[in-house]
Amino acid sequence: MFATLPLNALRAFESAARLLSFKAAAAELSVTPTAVSHQIRALETWLGVQLFERQPRQVRLTDGGQRLFHSLHGALLEVAQSVDTLRPQRTNTHLTLSTTAAFATLWLVPRLGRFYARHPNINVRLDTHCEVVDLHQDASVDLVVRYSLDSYPNLYGLCLFDEHFGVYGSPEQVALAAQRQPTLISVRWHNSKLYAHGWEAWCAQAGETWLARQPCMREYDEEHYALQAAIAGQGLVLASNILASESLASGLLVAYRPQIQVNGAGYSALCVPGRERHPPVRAFFQWLEEEARQSAHALKNSVKLFEDRVTQI
Repeated sequence: MFATLPLNALRAFESAARLLSFKAAAAELSVTPTAVSHQIRALETWLGVQLFERQPRQVRLTDGGQRLFHSLHGALLEVAQSVDTLRPQRTNTHLTLSTTAAFATLWLVPRLGRFYARHPNINVRLDTHCEVVDLHQDASVDLVVRYSLDSYPNLYGLCLFDEHFGVYGSPEQVALAAQRQPTLISVRWHNSKLYAHGWEAWCAQAGETWLARQPCMREYDEEHYALQAAIAGQGLVLASNILASESLASGLLVAYRPQIQVNGAGYSALCVPGRERHPPVRAFFQWLEEEARQSAHALKNSVKLFEDRVTQI
């Protein structure tokens, strides 16, 4: 069945397509760039279609090349993972996760000890650079956790939770906000669509006139800085209920009018199709799903507890 498949040419193509470079593919395969070029030319002749657009100093995949790469990359990845399961298990297995610094700092890392307690031989490496990773091109990243309004039909995905924005502050600042105009803390997001007009939407829903009275506004580039400012008593912050959850549970922050919430986007864990079956990735997906469910349950309970206290008062 597979006797006529040009396996060496397919391997050369997968490497060149993933790296978008014949030279880089040659280095990865320990051959010359000329050898990679000849293999890909032979593959194009065998298929009868052009796979790359050759441009000065770069190459680009054609539509046919994109289709072949997506199916071939997943197939080779599955073969590599199957082979790995037959080898003697190494003492430690590494897993690379790409996400935002705020999500890693405020939600993931405080819970990561529970993952290590269950899987002590899996080491999780966090990549928190701002650039969005193309998982089909960068095989060094096993999975990503993204906060987005978009869908990713070409990736395997697990929806973790939808997000809402509320107003939080230290207990002292929340008490003072009922008596006087508070200082407002905001985040200067790189993707303004996900946070634009957040304070306006919250104030309109709450019936607060703070913005009309030209409040003192503090802006930070990252959410964890804004939350730390609120914890330090610098004002009230409009923040994600997910990212504020640990500070709420510890009592460092309390909600101001928690029944008022502004809809956000959603968090999803994503990987290249097929990679979710790799044992470390599968274990991390399962753990993430459990933690997300517990986190959502805890948030609902904390809001209900606060509302019950308000009713009793």
